[in-house]
Parts: sequence; structure tokens; C-alpha cells
Amino acid sequence: METELYGPEAVGDVSASEAVDAVENAFLAYHEGDAEMPAKSYIDLPEFDGDFRSMPAYVEGMGAGVKWVNSHPFNPERFDLPSVMGVMIYSDPETARPLAVMDGTTLTRLRTGAAAGVATRYLAREDASSLGLVGAGAQAYSQVEAVSGEVDVKRVVVADVDEEAVEEFVTSYSDRAFDVEAGSTEEAAGCDVVSTTTPVREPVVRREWIRDGAHVNAMGADAEGKQELDPAILQDARVYVDYWTQCRHSGEVNVPLSRGEISEEDVAGSLGAVVCGDLEGRTGDDDVTVFDSTGLAIQDVAAADLVYSSVDGEPFELVEG
Repeated sequence: METELYGPEAVGDVSASEAVDAVENAFLAYHEGDAEMPAKSYIDLPEFDGDFRSMPAYVEGMGAGVKWVNSHPFNPERFDLPSVMGVMIYSDPETARPLAVMDGTTLTRLRTGAAAGVATRYLAREDASSLGLVGAGAQAYSQVEAVSGEVDVKRVVVADVDEEAVEEFVTSYSDRAFDVEAGSTEEAAGCDVVSTTTPVREPVVRREWIRDGAHVNAMGADAEGKQELDPAILQDARVYVDYWTQCRHSGEVNVPLSRGEISEEDVAGSLGAVVCGDLEGRTGDDDVTVFDSTGLAIQDVAAADLVYSSVDGEPFELVEG
């Protein structure tokens, strides 16, 4: 039996638009009961300022898999390593044969951006033309690729405490059809679509910076205690979650919920319900909408299935087993 081993090159060959469609189908499958996904489990490592997560799922028509992934925000400065790394095992659910082992780092970047793309597709104003990025790390690139495929982005504003990361980001997009510029967090937060991708535990985006009609992809809070947005934003917005069980524990809503600053009734529902047409998304041009993303194992399976079915010719490497 041969198990295919796909590295970053294979995962990176999949387009953002393909990934958005695949992740949208995963949301649809889960909401309609055609997927199984236990909540992710955590191994907290406070002595190392990080954690491990185990993320299994099965999606009908796509396959099954489990991702072993970490979050160590200080890795880049301490060890010159990515803050997020992982391995994905993608399996045939009928036989249980492991079909592929994939680079989970690149896969995570791809499907996380795609989730924001799905949310932007359903929740942003149709005439949105500016994208603000709070955070200039690896995920910021995925956000641009996914979001710009859903709305006609003409201007991108990127903000980060790391000025070199901002400069590198701006330079890397110098040849694109839209303008990319460095700015303050306030300037980035004032765009039509805002994606936040930081690991902070204190809010960095204030309510008064968010314009009427904006859509916010809150992507950074993925563990208990993390929080990027002023709770007043959630109080005023229509909030949609990727998966309530995870978001309540580790999403953008987790801290405000624990402090009583918002209640469960302040959450409109899941993005999957919007995708399926069971829940209304944006209700007016002046609505502020927020997508609370913790990252789902069904997204990993959808992305892994896409990669597995898209690779032409020989895989990245073969391992006999």
C-alpha cells in the first residue's frame, strides 16, 4: 500500500477560489448532517507559550482525516519557525486506508483564508472595495487571496506592530491590480472588510473604528482567553460563528461571554446556517457583521480532499507502508 506524502508545494498549487468553494461545501455538509466533527482537543503548554490541537472529522463525499497542529505565537522571534505548524492525515473512510499525509501548515493557511472567503461571500456588502488587515503574518496573505476573490477589492490597508512584516507584505503585492499600503490599526479597521489575524489577548480593534456596513472576519482568537475585538463591536453587530461549541470556548466571543458582556442571544447563529439558507445573513447596508472563526476540522478535510484530487502526475513523495 502506498501513502502519498504532499509537501507545501502540492498544497500551495491549489487556488484560493477553489479552496473557498470546497470550504463552503464543508459548511453546507456539516449543517445538513452529512459530516461528523468532535470539538478540537487542546494540550496547553503555558511553559512554552503555546499549545497543541487535535482535529478529526469526516465529511461525506470528501473523506476523513485528522490534523495535529500547534499554536506558538513566539516561534518566529525565538526559533525562526512558523507560529503554526501541522500534519494532516487524509483517509478513505470506507477502508480506513491513509491516502495521504500532507503539510498541515500550508493547508491550515489555505483553509483559514478560505473560511474568511466564505464569510465575506455571504456577509459583506456587494459594493465592498477596501480590505483592512490587522496583522501582517502568514495568514494575512491568505486573507487577501480569498477575500479579493469575493469582493472587488481596490485598496488594501495592512497594520502590524512588526514594521518589517508590513513592509514585506506591501512589497509582495506591488504588482497586483489593487493598491496595498501600510497603515495604522485604526485605518485598517476602517475598511469595508476587515480581517484580524493576531494572537492577542486584549482587544486591539475599537468599536469607533468600525464603519457602518463593515464586515469583520475575526480569525485570530482560537484558544481560551484570546480576544481581538472591542466587545462593543460584538454587542452592535450581527455575529456568526463557525462552530458554537468551539467559539464559546476559544473564539472571539469566549472572553465577552465569560464576563457577561454579551450573551448567547447576541450570536445570530452559524455561518453554515447562512450558507444553507436557513438563517438570514446581512439584513441591511448599515449592518456590521462579524464572523467568529476558530478553525474547523471539516475545513481541513475539505482542503485535503481538494489537494488530493488536484495533484497531477507524481505526488510530492511516496512512502511505502
